[in-house]
Amino acid sequence: MVTNNYKVNKTPSRSDEPIWWGLFGAGGTWFAMITPVTVLVLGILAPLGIIDAEALSYERVSNFTTSIIGALFIIGTLALPMWHAMHRLHHGMHDLKIHAGVVGKIGCYFFAAMISVLSIIFILMI
Repeated sequence: MVTNNYKVNKTPSRSDEPIWWGLFGAGGTWFAMITPVTVLVLGILAPLGIIDAEALSYERVSNFTTSIIGALFIIGTLALPMWHAMHRLHHGMHDLKIHAGVVGKIGCYFFAAMISVLSIIFILMI
């Protein structure tokens, strides 16, 4: 018979890490799945003339950006990868033995939050 000498902590302390890991995962998923398609369409297919120039006319793009879907797309494109990058930077500093502590955590996540807020303000100004 094998006995386990580990005791189960019945009252674990609360952590804010699930929030940051959730934003990290969402940003990484967005960056891996949506960004390459966006670069393909806007950076390769449109300049090569494969996509009709009328499809990306000012009126159509303006209408898209002022719609709910377009606004969420722009906010997601700007904010989610930034959360991913800042979470990776925060944990990367720790891996490199740069222990910035709470100040580093606040700095990284503040910067990601600032980009998120600026992207929302940008959308509201359109």
